[in-house]
Amino acid sequence: MRHTKPARRTLTALLATTLLAGGVLFGQTVTAEPAAAKPITCNVKALRAEAHKERDRAARLKRDGAPAEARKALAHADALERRAKQCADADSNSKPPLWK
Repeated sequence: MRHTKPARRTLTALLATTLLAGGVLFGQTVTAEPAAAKPITCNVKALRAEAHKERDRAARLKRDGAPAEARKALAHADALERRAKQCADADSNSKPPLWK
């Protein structure tokens, strides 16, 4: 029976570790706030205005001979436009249907 002693210790340690890890994870999930606790709001008009300013800046940079910075400004403007479209789509999809 000498060979069961190391196995018993190993299994006991493994069980204790599993219980501790599970308790820590469970404790974190219970106390964490849900992802939808704060509603995300965005101003579509402001995002589009900022994208327009960024496109103007890109055009000016391109005229001045800075194509790398102009590409970055255009990429930023595209990102702002995508974000504005996402916000507009989310707003239009979050309204309740008319037939309810």
